[in-house]
Amino acid sequence: MLLRSHGARRVAGPVAVLVVSACSVGSEAQPVRLAADSAASAPPKAAEPAKIPLVPTPDPVRGLYVNRWAALGQKMWQLIDVAKTTEVNALVIDVKDDRGFVLYRSRVPLAQQIGADTNMPMRPARLRAVLDTMRAHGIYPIARIVVAKDPLLAAQRQEWAIRRKDDPSKPWLDKNGRAWLDPHHPEVWQYAADLAREAVGLGFSEVQLDYVRFPDEKRLAREAVFPLAQGRVRAQVIRDQLGLVRAALKETGVPMTIDVFGLTATDTTDMGIGQRWEMFVDRADVVLPMAYPSHYAPGTYKLGKPNAHPYAVIDHTIKDAKRRSEGVAGAAKIVPWYQDFTLGPPHYYAKQVRAQIDAGYANGVMSWMLWNPGSRYTIPALRPDGAEDREGQADARGDAPGDARGDARAGEAKPSTAP
Repeated sequence: MLLRSHGARRVAGPVAVLVVSACSVGSEAQPVRLAADSAASAPPKAAEPAKIPLVPTPDPVRGLYVNRWAALGQKMWQLIDVAKTTEVNALVIDVKDDRGFVLYRSRVPLAQQIGADTNMPMRPARLRAVLDTMRAHGIYPIARIVVAKDPLLAAQRQEWAIRRKDDPSKPWLDKNGRAWLDPHHPEVWQYAADLAREAVGLGFSEVQLDYVRFPDEKRLAREAVFPLAQGRVRAQVIRDQLGLVRAALKETGVPMTIDVFGLTATDTTDMGIGQRWEMFVDRADVVLPMAYPSHYAPGTYKLGKPNAHPYAVIDHTIKDAKRRSEGVAGAAKIVPWYQDFTLGPPHYYAKQVRAQIDAGYANGVMSWMLWNPGSRYTIPALRPDGAEDREGQADARGDAPGDARGDARAGEAKPSTAP
């Protein structure tokens, strides 16, 4: 059966694409408060900006991740060209990455206070040109904002960091020696909401929150203390905080979406990170399970090497996700992240990437995102703009050796939310 592709894109806004607006990063809306009298930030003093038209949400949405360095360099324009000529119609751009750095000069006071916007920020004229070009070609801009993994903020506001049980005056450190923010603190989520509102004011059409969780290290339970838990389990904490952010962003009118572990679709616990499917799936407009076959343990779904069976992994994951969403009122739409990188054998070529996409289509999930940490994608895996898609292509299940014509050129895998 022929399935609808996104086809010709609607061109939004004026045809002239590289217009540098008088509106700069410094003229964004004031941040919303999630908690009264919070010390996290104060409303910036700025003139009310002119309303920038947003790109409507495509259906289906098919996107690529754009890391901070790609966004700052020539690769940004190359990825826009990919979206102009293939089925890709969205780009997920790092607005705040997992080091805590903001893409551009920010008007959010906390970002200014901790220097989050001082590491080679994108110039306002370039940001305006990127977003105007995307809008003119109907390419959907999504702002990725990392929440709990922010070593910069954790170092500058140590009272918001996870604390050591044996010495609460010191922050708990992960296996890489970095502090994490404690998700119990509302100020952590308020900061994300403030940055999200600013991004929407600049022209981003969707906010995607990543690392909406606790660290995925088993030793956390015995080594850390959480004085603000008030008897709540971790999954309840994440649910509560997502609800606050969603309410804070409601007036923006844009979708609030969240990245979650792929295995949350199948695992019935919170996996120790505070992500339990039934407790977060109604707290966002879209849930994006990171269903990377390389991240599933041997034996998952009775597959000895899940990474060698991309079609089967995605098929199982999406079936479980849809089943568990059925009984939840207001459950979010499911848009999976797929793997476009190599982590262990086999090498991922176009055949393996396409196998994941086809497994989603066979389950009625027509939207997807591709993740490559270096933002280097397997172009042969992408269909030309306007091409028809077919369900369940038997020759694309990806269990056979890859097609050497498709160069995945991947770096290391996405950190283990892998966001």
